[in-house]
Amino acid sequence: MNIQTNKKHPKGIYLLFTIEMWERFSYYGMRGILVLYLTKSFFEGGLAIDVQTASLIYGFYTGFVYFTPLIGGWLADKYLGQRKAINIGAFTMMVGQIVLFAVNSHAGLYSGLILLILGNGFFKPNIATLVGKLYEINDHRRDAAFSIFYMGVNLGAFLAPLVIGLLSDDVFATKNEAGEIISYGYRYGFLASGIGMLLGQTVFVAFAKKYLGKLGLEPANGNGKNLASDKEKPVNDSLTSIEKQRISVIFIFFLFSIFFWAGFEQAGSSLTLYTDKYIERTLHLPAVGQYVIPTAWFQSVGPLFIVLLAPLFSMFWMSKRGRNIPVSIKMGTGMVILGVGFFCMLAAVAQRGGDIDDVTVKASLWWLVLTYFLHTIGELCLSPVGLSVVTKLSPPKFASLLMAVWFLSSFFANILAGLLASYVESLGAGKIFLYISIFVIICGFALIALNKTISKMMHGGS
Repeated sequence: MNIQTNKKHPKGIYLLFTIEMWERFSYYGMRGILVLYLTKSFFEGGLAIDVQTASLIYGFYTGFVYFTPLIGGWLADKYLGQRKAINIGAFTMMVGQIVLFAVNSHAGLYSGLILLILGNGFFKPNIATLVGKLYEINDHRRDAAFSIFYMGVNLGAFLAPLVIGLLSDDVFATKNEAGEIISYGYRYGFLASGIGMLLGQTVFVAFAKKYLGKLGLEPANGNGKNLASDKEKPVNDSLTSIEKQRISVIFIFFLFSIFFWAGFEQAGSSLTLYTDKYIERTLHLPAVGQYVIPTAWFQSVGPLFIVLLAPLFSMFWMSKRGRNIPVSIKMGTGMVILGVGFFCMLAAVAQRGGDIDDVTVKASLWWLVLTYFLHTIGELCLSPVGLSVVTKLSPPKFASLLMAVWFLSSFFANILAGLLASYVESLGAGKIFLYISIFVIICGFALIALNKTISKMMHGGS
């Protein structure tokens, strides 16, 4: 086993960091332009789908991306092993991006999205499970490791919209003599996303043997092989009462995380559409004059804050004070902070005089930046901590499967997020932002209130 117990992190964490960075580059690159690609006219390089339908397509796509890991996790645990599943997933996602690039039609859209959904199912639960397998169950570095891993996630998520936005709105865009965009180069954004996935898989194949050894090569097969700790091997196929209670805790966190992600994932739908129409994106630069910030670039704001703040959170979780904060309080606080973030968008709506249709009346981009800043803090309190606790509480033979269950919360969340975004035009963005804010704040305080009960059920797995 490739387990290390010294203070330094094993080198394998940095390999997993790298492939996850490129996979997230692929995912967030296309995610940053997907709803724009769907809603722009054919003449503008889009598919001319109405906003309500586009929001639902976006929601169901991002939802099913988190449903298929349930299948991919089970196949990895039972038959494939994590390493083989990751390679299958990476290749399939690369092909999906190429299809989106090559076939600029509704048929190409659905074919590409289906391939991305299937590929992600093999990739996502197994990469996170491998991170957990690098550490002993009670290793205090585990939360910090997932913060490092999460920084890789968001480094890719930060770079992707910048690159993709530049390609779609500048390099491959068609402009008139005044410099105004006539047609966007979205398809080349999909191509760049596919190339990013290819780079990630190449690095993983080249260095996995050196830095991961035999970790994740063989499926667990329910017999205790390929596990992080010999002490956690089950003696039979039945679950103990402690294991059942720990699994129950995973499902409690699963339920609350649905509502967190339903709010957080407005970034790719309602917040993107609001940014495109109602946020002031024009900069007046001395050297170049007016410059309109590509809408997709705002998708990089949250990941940038993650990259800047994740090391601080990692150090804090490793400190004595950070280790003593119960998981439910960390995650509940994250939900409250997410809700507070939406108040900044309410301020943007108020600055415009309410939900008016006049696109010439703009709100300051700083309200949006502040929203993403608060959402990032909430995310760092909930997401890497959630990944870590699932690897701690899962019985070894169900490690990938229960990680997939954790990701399944985002399946429901993204569909809910898409449904909420589809009502923006009829109810107004202000009401949607207000409803989300109030609800997630209430959920956050409820999770904090359940701390003592949840801690008992974890049986020292915090």
